Amino acid sequence: MSAAYSIGDLARATGVKATTIRWYEQEGWLPPPARTEGGHRAYSEPHLRRLGFIRHARELGFDSAAIRALLDLADHPEADCSAANRLATAQMREIDARLRRLEALRAELDRMATSCAGAVIGECRIIETLADFDHGNCDHSTHGGERGPG
Repeated sequence: MSAAYSIGDLARATGVKATTIRWYEQEGWLPPPARTEGGHRAYSEPHLRRLGFIRHARELGFDSAAIRALLDLADHPEADCSAANRLATAQMREIDARLRRLEALRAELDRMATSCAGAVIGECRIIETLADFDHGNCDHSTHGGERGPG
């Protein structure tokens, strides 16, 4: 007989909230656990491992559809892993795109802070740039400004 975990035990062991564990069950990501005589959920080691898998996939930024696909792949250890490779490669591309956006945001914030003379708010370049709702004062194209980086 494998160890039985209450939902609280499983939550503590994995760092996943009990409400999230219930949601994963409803979505079919976790198989239904056994029930005690009192009707409480009794999770096993496979639940613990699967929940750890889900949490790790979430930490790596995979979206729900990708996690569902990865779980399906994990349930078929004899299957070809090319689909898992495609999902991981797509996730790396998404992370690279996010990094580029973050680098652009950092450059824009640096430009704003550098151009601030430290005088009064009425002359503050940071406040002026943030108040410009059409992004005309932004140097980066992702902010809608016509000027390129400069």
